[in-house]
Amino acid sequence: MLSEKITIQKWGAKVIEQIADDLQKQLPALRGFSDRNLKNMRQFFDAYKGFSIGQSATAQLQGYENQSFKIGPAATAQLDDPSLKAFFGISFTHHILLLNKCADSEERFFYIFQASSQFWSVSILEHNLKANLFAKQGKLPNNFSETLPKEISQTSGEVFRDEYLMDFMDLDENADERKVESEIVENIKEFILRMGKGFCFIGNQYRIELDGEEFFIDLLFYNRHLQSMVIFELKRAKFRPEHAGKLNFYLNVLDEKIKLPHENPGIGIILC
Repeated sequence: MLSEKITIQKWGAKVIEQIADDLQKQLPALRGFSDRNLKNMRQFFDAYKGFSIGQSATAQLQGYENQSFKIGPAATAQLDDPSLKAFFGISFTHHILLLNKCADSEERFFYIFQASSQFWSVSILEHNLKANLFAKQGKLPNNFSETLPKEISQTSGEVFRDEYLMDFMDLDENADERKVESEIVENIKEFILRMGKGFCFIGNQYRIELDGEEFFIDLLFYNRHLQSMVIFELKRAKFRPEHAGKLNFYLNVLDEKIKLPHENPGIGIILC
């Protein structure tokens, strides 16, 4: 109704404010119908009023603009469609944030799928929008295609990001690598939420040994989806080739001495 009245009768913000005020007076216990929320409801309706649940829900999510809204007789069964589960799997607050922040429906639906499947809170969604994950997903410089088994090389590129925003840490410009590592471990839950899906923390300064000599990996994780151990090496400087050489050495030792028979080769990431 608000959508129609605003479009046809040119209702302005003051009218919506008055409606919200009238609702509050008539139904004092009613929550969620402030003037701001009424505007959000109208925005949500306008964005998805063309969406229909028909023969192919997945396709319609990508091209709903020219559809009319209808729920057919098989709607209950179609709610099992992964696309619809994702759409209904996030809160109204998530949806409004995406409507305000995303330039087009393709970007919006990318975040809908990610937020639903990875159970992002609104704050984690805000972080990933700020980091522009949609544009940067799969852009991490890597040699996965040459070094990992074919069955996980492409998936690996989708798991990792080209940037990891560390704004949750209390660091100054002079903090060394050990301080960065300490802050990550102190805030390990926050770090894992920002890493992506399926990561489990194994340890920091993880000890490995070769020919009687000890070496220590900054951060070691395991990824359940890739079934691989994942090294994160921290460098408070720009990338240098010797960083990759050291990382490759660690990976070889991990694969030789620590990796279980059913697991895939380890993966190394350098955070510079």
